[in-house]
Amino acid sequence: MLQVLHIENIAVIECADIAFDRGFNVLTGETGAGKSIVIDAISAIIGERAYRDMIRTGTEKASVQAVFSDVPELPWFRENGVSYEEETVIQREIYLDGRNVCRVNGSLVSVSVLRKLGRQLIDIHGQHDSASLFDENNHLQFLDDFAANEELRTEYKEKYDSVCALRREIDRISMDEGEKLRRMETLRYQIAEIEKAELEIGEDTVLEERRKLLQNSEKLSDGIETAVQALYGGDDSDGAVALLQEAQREMARLSRYTDMYSAVQERLADLMYQVQDVAEEIRSARDDLSYSPQELDRIEERLDIIHRLRKKYGATCEEILSYMEQAKAELDEIEFADDHLEKLKRKLQKAETEAWSAADCLTENRQARAKAMAEAICSELAQLDMPKVQFSCEFTKTELTLSGADGVAFYMSANAGEALKPMSKVASGGELARIMLAMKNVQAEKDRIDTLIFDEVDTGVSGRAAQKVAEKLRSVSVNKQVLCVTHLPQLAALANTHLLIAKEERNGRTYTTVTPLDKVGRTRELARIIGGANITETTLKSAEEMLRT
Repeated sequence: MLQVLHIENIAVIECADIAFDRGFNVLTGETGAGKSIVIDAISAIIGERAYRDMIRTGTEKASVQAVFSDVPELPWFRENGVSYEEETVIQREIYLDGRNVCRVNGSLVSVSVLRKLGRQLIDIHGQHDSASLFDENNHLQFLDDFAANEELRTEYKEKYDSVCALRREIDRISMDEGEKLRRMETLRYQIAEIEKAELEIGEDTVLEERRKLLQNSEKLSDGIETAVQALYGGDDSDGAVALLQEAQREMARLSRYTDMYSAVQERLADLMYQVQDVAEEIRSARDDLSYSPQELDRIEERLDIIHRLRKKYGATCEEILSYMEQAKAELDEIEFADDHLEKLKRKLQKAETEAWSAADCLTENRQARAKAMAEAICSELAQLDMPKVQFSCEFTKTELTLSGADGVAFYMSANAGEALKPMSKVASGGELARIMLAMKNVQAEKDRIDTLIFDEVDTGVSGRAAQKVAEKLRSVSVNKQVLCVTHLPQLAALANTHLLIAKEERNGRTYTTVTPLDKVGRTRELARIIGGANITETTLKSAEEMLRT
C-alpha cells in the first residue's frame, strides 16, 4: 500500500509530506485547492506522463517520493535488476529541460519501466474513465480485462498476424496482365542497361583516382623533375646524393687517422644509402609517369556512363550491381508469379481457418465471461442504489480484426419495464459513475493491486445514491487501500483517514498544504462541505451526526 508521499515544487505545493493509512482515505478541500495536484504527483510516481508545467514557478525541478509497504515480490524486480524490498521507495525528478530521473530502491530506471511497476501497485480511476463508457470502442477492452483472456488473445494475434502477412504478400505480387507486362519490360530494360556497362565493384573509385592523376600530370611531372634535380644535381650544381657521397668519403679518410670519426662516418654512410634509395624511387616514378590525352578521354567516357547509371540505380558501382540482382529476382518472381500466387492462396486459406478457429475460442470465452461480468456488475449496482438495473454485453460478428472477430457493446436498462438499450443512450452521468465503480470493484476482486484511487468518483451522484457509493467504497477498503478525492460529505464521513487540502497566499505566492484532520477538524470540514462557507450550529450538528452514524 502507499504509505508516505513526499512532494516538492509541484504546481502550488512547495513541500508536503502526506501519510496514508490502510482502509478508506479521503481528500477534501475547496475547488482549486490542489486535490488534483496530489493525484498528479501519484500519477508521476507510478510512471505516467509528467509535464514541465507541473514544476513550481521559479524552481528548476519538481520531485516526488513514495514509500510503499507490504509490496509483493513481483517478477518486475528480477526482470529489471532492481533489488526487492518489502518497503519499496520510488523517486522521480522532473526537470525544466524535459529530463526525468527515476529510481526504485536506489536503482535508476526509465519512465516506461517505472510505469510497468506502477500499474501493479496502484490503479487510478479518473473522472474521464466514466465518460469512456460512452464509447463502444472501449467496451471490448473492459470485457477482456475482466475475462483475463490474455493467453487466448496472444494465440489469436499470432494467427491473425500470419494472415495479414500473407495478404500483404499476395497484394504485392498480384497485378493485372497489362501492369505485369509493363513491369517486366521495365525490369528487362534496366537489367540490360546495367549488364551492357560491364561494371566492376570499385571501378568508379579507381577511375576517378586515375582521372585526378592524369588531370594533374603536368604539375606532378614538374614537381618530380625538380625533386630529381635536387637529389642528383644538374649541369651547374651537384645534388644531395653527390654531396653526401663526398662527405662520406671525406669522413672515411679521416677515420683512418683516428677512431673518433668512425661513428659519424657510419651514420653518413647510412644516410647516403637511404637518400640514394629515395632518389631511385623518385626517378622511377618520373619514368613511369606518362600523360596520355587519349587515356583521359577514355576515362571520361567511362565515368560518364557510370554517372548516368548512378542517377538511376545507386550511388556506387556496388549499389548499381546490387540493384540489378534485385531486378533479376523481381523479374523471376513476376514470371513465375502465377505458381507462387497459388501457393500463397493455399497458405492463406489454411491460415484464415486457423485464425477463425482461434477467434471462435476467444468469442466463446468472451461470451461466457460476459455473463459472469453482467451478473457481478448487477450485484454491485444493487448495492449502489440501482436495484432494478439490467446490464448485458451484446455481441456482433465481425471480420477478422486485430482484437478478434467480435463487436461488443454494453446495453442497460436502469428502470423496471424499460428495454435494454445502448449505454450511451440511456445512462446519466451519475449512473455512469456508479457503473464504472461497480466495474472497478468487480475487477479489483480479481487483481492483486492493493491501492485504488478514485478521483471525484462522486461526480453526478447525490442523496441516497451518494450514501450507497460511500458504503461501497468503505466495504472495498476492508481488503484494499482506497484513496478518494471527493466533494460529498457522505463519502468523507465514512473515511478512516481524512486529509484536508487547503490553499493560502503568503508574500504574493500561493501555497497548498495537506493536513490530517482529527475529530474536531473533520466535523468542521464536513460542516463546510454541507453548508459552504457559512458554518452554523446546525451544520456542525449535522456533521457530528454523520460521523457518529
